[in-house]
Formats: sequence, C-alpha cells, structure tokens
Amino acid sequence: MCRNIRQLHNFEPPATSDEVRAAALQYVRKVSGSTKPSQANQAAFDEAVEEVARVTQHLLDHLVTTAEPKDREVEAAKAKERARKRYQQAG
Repeated sequence: MCRNIRQLHNFEPPATSDEVRAAALQYVRKVSGSTKPSQANQAAFDEAVEEVARVTQHLLDHLVTTAEPKDREVEAAKAKERARKRYQQAG
C-alpha cells in the first residue's frame, strides 16, 4: 500500500470528507502512475477520485468494531517514533 494513504477507520473524531478525498486522490495517483494527468485524461482522473472517495466513505460508514476509537495525536506520536527508529537504523 502507498505510504501516503493513512488508516481512516476508528478514529475520534471520525475521518473528514477532506481526509477521505485525499486518500482517494493518493490511490488514483498510485494506480494511474500519474500525479498530474494530461488534459485528455483529466476528466477520467477526476471522476475516478470522486468515485473512490464515495466508495471509501460508504465503507467507513458501514464498518463496525468493538475496539475503542484511536486518538489521532497518540497515533501520530507512535508513527513519528517508528520513523525515528527506522531512519536511525538506516543511517
């Protein structure tokens, strides 16, 4: 999976429509191999982003869990620590 696409399920507060659309955009960019489509492909690209965002929102709205919602700040701190360790080992 593309590292730029983040988990959106089971957070408090829930993912915003902007976060869902950003994930959809990253997905379409990855699949198409293009960050900026040509004019000839722009309409298809935009349509795909909107459709993926719609389906993603539908999925998020229908997923159920018994787990406690995650805290965004705590999860961000964990991710920063993992990155620090990873880059510390690489260097």
